[in-house]
Amino acid sequence: MSVSANSRRRAIAGALVAWLYNAFIGRTPSRTLRHAFLRLWLADLGERSGVQLGCRFLNGRKVSLGPRSVINFGTLIDGRRFPVSIGADVSIGPEAAILTLGHDPHSTDFADRGGEVRIGDRAWIAYRAIILPGVTIGEGAVIAAGAVVSEDVPAYAIVAGNPARQIGERPRDLTYRLDYRPWLT
Repeated sequence: MSVSANSRRRAIAGALVAWLYNAFIGRTPSRTLRHAFLRLWLADLGERSGVQLGCRFLNGRKVSLGPRSVINFGTLIDGRRFPVSIGADVSIGPEAAILTLGHDPHSTDFADRGGEVRIGDRAWIAYRAIILPGVTIGEGAVIAAGAVVSEDVPAYAIVAGNPARQIGERPRDLTYRLDYRPWLT
């Protein structure tokens, strides 16, 4: 069998697994079922991490979720071509989008452009924030609700706006450990 036929089969199988999770399993109000599936599908699902109802993954094989992190409902994580690494005790608010792939607006043939996304420990990404491809969010950083992050964010910085700009700094002595596991989420 040719390499291209193998690649095509893997791509089809991956698309079917993503569809199965996003259309059915991810909408099932059983944390046990969702997490059992995610333990098999994600690159890593950290201990005591929580993925709430309605979260979507565009390729779980390239998504690593650190211990005690929380992904709130409706979040989209795009691991299609590049990895997404999420650290420990990270809180990702509802309906956030973490993207690794898009198109080059300067390309005459609509070429793809993207890159890995890394999110440091104890980062907080608020409601409907958008993280664009190739961005690193530093440890303890805060991304405000609705912010569009197109550049790296330093550790402990608080950013807001579109495009996101630093508006403050978070304390550096963070000690919390997340353990958010509400019923039926």
